[in-house]
Amino acid sequence: MRDLILKMAISIDGFVSDLDGANTWMFGADQEAKAWGVETIWNASLHIMGSRSFSAMAPYWQTSTDQFAPPMNQIPKVVFSRQGPAILRNVNTTAALDAARANGQSAEPQPGAGSWAQAYVASGDLATEIAKLKAQEGKPIIAHGGVRFARSLVAQGLVDQFALIVAPVALGQGLPLFSDLAAPTRLKLMSSKAFPGGAVAQIYRPA
Repeated sequence: MRDLILKMAISIDGFVSDLDGANTWMFGADQEAKAWGVETIWNASLHIMGSRSFSAMAPYWQTSTDQFAPPMNQIPKVVFSRQGPAILRNVNTTAALDAARANGQSAEPQPGAGSWAQAYVASGDLATEIAKLKAQEGKPIIAHGGVRFARSLVAQGLVDQFALIVAPVALGQGLPLFSDLAAPTRLKLMSSKAFPGGAVAQIYRPA
């Protein structure tokens, strides 16, 4: 059975985005932290995400030349959505290219870009769908946000490992990751790595 890893950037005061859902604060110029993130994502055999994140990520990554683009495009994906297959309608490579050109960008599809339109759509009970995915062979599953999807995974105890990049920023207010817990949950710190720019990668497992 493979693990489900929730990879999230989080502020030092525990928020994963501001109150409007924006998270531009998490993107820095620390190349060592980025390299850690890329390596972590490559160590997965499946990406899973909620419908909002999927709809936002799909058009962006298909034409991106960012260092995260290869694993984001080339690793298979599952999107959790009540819409069913309809959510895949506007995420094909042609639509992504049209969107890039409409924004004045000169873009070409990157290797693996077509995988977004081939994503498996999970529309059933969250815990049941996750159990099926964990039972499959392969490297770990990486879960991406958004916040509501991540909270649901946490609240139902479906996360086997938390890979948290703690950014050196305090937001004061925002959207927390652990707010839907019914009771305190103890975690065991497995590793910690500090980066030159001030971010710290913290790996936890449920105690």
